[in-house]
Amino acid sequence: MVLLQFLNVENQKPMEGRTPASGFSTIVDQASLFSVFGGIIMCKVAYDLTGVISPLVFKGFNKLESVQKFEWKNRGISTFHALFVAIASYYFLVVSNLFDEHDQQEFIVYRSSASSNTILAMSLGYFLSDLAMIIWMYPTLGGPEYVFHHGLSMFGIIQSLICGQAQFYNFIVLFSEITTPFVNIRWYLDVAGKKNSMFYLLNGVAVFVGWLAARVILFIFFFHHMFTHFDQVKQTYWTIFCSLLTIPSVLTIMNLFWFWKIAKGLIKTLTKFTRHSHGICT
Repeated sequence: MVLLQFLNVENQKPMEGRTPASGFSTIVDQASLFSVFGGIIMCKVAYDLTGVISPLVFKGFNKLESVQKFEWKNRGISTFHALFVAIASYYFLVVSNLFDEHDQQEFIVYRSSASSNTILAMSLGYFLSDLAMIIWMYPTLGGPEYVFHHGLSMFGIIQSLICGQAQFYNFIVLFSEITTPFVNIRWYLDVAGKKNSMFYLLNGVAVFVGWLAARVILFIFFFHHMFTHFDQVKQTYWTIFCSLLTIPSVLTIMNLFWFWKIAKGLIKTLTKFTRHSHGICT
C-alpha cells in the first residue's frame, strides 16, 4: 500500500510534445543517485530482518553453517526486491497511464517519470549490492552466469536512467523477477530438509508455471511488442537500440536453459512422489 501511494505521487502523464535530446546530454540527477543509495540501504535492512525473522520461523536456522546463513539472508534480499519491483512494474505497465498505448503524445520508448526513475534506481542499488555479495562469496551464491545476468541487468537500467528511454521494456524484464520468491522457497525447503514434503512439490509446480508465464511467454510478448513498435525502437540512442536487440535475446536463452532445468527437476520430483505414493498404497 505504501508503495502504491508513493507511485501515485504523480499522474504518470507523459510530457506533452517531449522529444529526446540529441546525444547523451541527460545526466542522472541527484534524486536517482539517492535512490540507488536507498536501494542499497533497502538490501541491508532486508538482510538484517531476514536474520531476525528466520530463527522464529525455522528453528534449525541457528544450527546452519555460517555460509548457509549468509545465503539464507541473501535470498531474503532477493525475495524482497523481486516483490518490490514486480508490484512497481505491474503498476507502471498496467495501472498507470505512463505507458498507455492509446496516448499518442509521445513514443512509448521515450516515456519516463520521476517515480519510474526512482524504482529503476533502487533496483540498480539492489543489483549492485547483490553482485558485490556474489563476488565476495564467489562461487557460493552463484557462478559466472549470475555475474553475467546482473551485469546485463545493470547495464540496461543505467542506460534507461541516463537517457530516459526504453523504460517500458526494462519494466517488462523486471516484472519477470516475480519468479524469484518461489525459487528461493525451493532452496529454503531443501536446506530445511523438506524436499519430500507436499509443499515442496506444490512450490515446484509454482516455479514451473511462474517461469513459463513470466520468463518465457512474457518475453514472447516483449519481442512481439518491440518489433510491432520497431519504428519507435530504431529512433532510440544507438547503444539502447543495440541493447534492446541483444540483451533480451541473451536473457531469453538463459531463461530457456533454466526453464529446461526446472522442468527436469519437476519431473524428477513428480516421479519420486508417484513412487512414494505407490509404495504407501502397496
